Amino acid sequence: MKILLDTHIWIWYLSGSDRLPKRYRESLNLDNNQIWLSPISVWETLVLAEKGKLSLRPEPISWIQQSLKRWPIKEAPLNIQVSIRSRQLDLPHQDPADRFISATALIYDLTLMTIDERLISAPWLPTLAN
Repeated sequence: MKILLDTHIWIWYLSGSDRLPKRYRESLNLDNNQIWLSPISVWETLVLAEKGKLSLRPEPISWIQQSLKRWPIKEAPLNIQVSIRSRQLDLPHQDPADRFISATALIYDLTLMTIDERLISAPWLPTLAN
């Protein structure tokens, strides 16, 4: 399976958080799954850290660089197709990170791993929950 991580899933997995559902952790540990990340998740992580909603040590940029070395993942590049698709989505909110991550899943034919109910409830978005 080709899995795109929502930002919180990426952070929770790397930090060993017990907020990450067990079945998600098991899926992420399977060798036959491809794990993908959008650059928007890196951006969103930095924004959360700047706002003081997330504490990353030694500091956010080093944490991200170390994390990407420790857990090699595939990058799902932000491109023109993703940008256009992000504005065509039927979502009940305008959160740019959710829009870009959802569009990325669609453009690259990836299954989104998230616990965000607003995304899980979108019938057109492939998630592990549906």
